[in-house]
Amino acid sequence: MPSFDVVSKIDMHELNNAIDQTNREVNTRFDFKGTNSRVELSENVITLIAPAEFQVKQINDILQTRLSKRGIDIKCLEYGKVAENINEARQMVTIRQGIDKELAKKIIRLIKDSKLKVQSAIQGEQLRITGKKRDDLQEAILLLKNSKIELPLQYVNFRD
Repeated sequence: MPSFDVVSKIDMHELNNAIDQTNREVNTRFDFKGTNSRVELSENVITLIAPAEFQVKQINDILQTRLSKRGIDIKCLEYGKVAENINEARQMVTIRQGIDKELAKKIIRLIKDSKLKVQSAIQGEQLRITGKKRDDLQEAILLLKNSKIELPLQYVNFRD
């Protein structure tokens, strides 16, 4: 029986490259000269550090540009508040990966309401969609692409 998996993953190598490019640009820009502005990555959290809040926003714009050029959807980023103290401002940006239970149930409900002849099952942080015909699976992919889901989805392991 044909099937495919719905996942939400980020290529961490491309993310590291985008952060490196952002740090290089921040270090060479005139308006950041002499400041200790930088972008740090630890596990699934990006930290934007600059002397003032407006500079954090500028670094964020640079980072978003670099991520989109590297093919990473910026909808996977969840922004925290900017925390300012005497000499620096920090913003924590969480990278969301995987499909949580609530979103998986929402996707399953969307597929069931569409009356497509496919079955869906939650498997950890991904969904497995199966059907009798390849065309039904392609319609399910099209339905998910056109839906308003707040997390970027990828469709992998398409098997006939």
